[in-house]
Amino acid sequence: MDFVYRFPAVKGVQATREYYITMVPLKMIPKLFPEDEEYIPPEYRAQRKLNATRIPVISKYILDNRNTYVFSALAASIDGEFRFSPSEQANLGILEISMDAKLLINDGQHRKAAILTAIKEDETLLNETISVVFFQDQGLARSQQMFTDLNKHAVKTSNSIAELYDSRDSLAVITRTVVSQIEFLNTYTDKEKDILGKYSSNLFTLSTFYNANKRILRGGPATKKNEEFLLNYWSNICQNIQPWKDLQSHEISKVDLRENYIVTQSVMIQVFGRLGSFFLSNKRYQIPKYLSKLKKINWRRDCADWKLRTIRANGRMINNEEAITLTCNVLKKHLGLPLDEVEQRKERAFIDRM
Repeated sequence: MDFVYRFPAVKGVQATREYYITMVPLKMIPKLFPEDEEYIPPEYRAQRKLNATRIPVISKYILDNRNTYVFSALAASIDGEFRFSPSEQANLGILEISMDAKLLINDGQHRKAAILTAIKEDETLLNETISVVFFQDQGLARSQQMFTDLNKHAVKTSNSIAELYDSRDSLAVITRTVVSQIEFLNTYTDKEKDILGKYSSNLFTLSTFYNANKRILRGGPATKKNEEFLLNYWSNICQNIQPWKDLQSHEISKVDLRENYIVTQSVMIQVFGRLGSFFLSNKRYQIPKYLSKLKKINWRRDCADWKLRTIRANGRMINNEEAITLTCNVLKKHLGLPLDEVEQRKERAFIDRM
């Protein structure tokens, strides 16, 4: 090998095959992994086609979190000559890769593309590093299998646990704070799962309240003032929904509440989100005064108020924007609140269909 790239490396063994872990400066990424603009049918590729829409999202993550971003290693195969020269410690040494060798990314192509995009906006990234795990190339079939193995068993984190751990998303922080400060919500909100089993000890998910709060703020800032509003709003909701109170006093069971009432359904939490947005935009309507009327609402599934608005003729829940609006219309009528133009239009259309 006349001309080589040289990297300090650690040698390991997986499935009887050697591999090498290196630290690669970001400025070397375009040289090691040049763009391949030629179209290749999927059966002849070792990677999925690059999804261009993901790149600016990942790049923005880097630039917005310049001092705290973190990336997992790239995985790549070496198609060509290389050698590992051990130091005094057998598994530590120098990995030399011929400059004529072709390096193929098996996992991390979107990270690589996003890094290159971010570097164009912030050249201080050039001297930072990313770990790369190098394997010896063993042909297309093996590379395709590596891609499958690296991605097949990856499990996307639930939205709930992502919002529980995310300290950069101010709305996630506020949602966690509000839920934790309201005893009923804190007791019955699952902070890890997005889907609850029939016999779950919880009634709600954190992601459901996150989405409802997003609906309330409608893109507005997650400020301390809005946090206070959300705390006041959800506290009043909890104080005035009788089935929730009955559960706390052990007059009904969680199974009964889930099966016979609509107030634990995610669509209803989004309905409360839409209603909350009205109160946020119309401060003259006092939350305690109007939400106290929630106590008189019949929340049972068989109540005619919800028929074909929230519940289909077959008894299944309807979970779409129209259902949220039409169900919110019912609440606003019970509470004595005006409908906006969109709500009036959808209400008329609904009545015409009946």
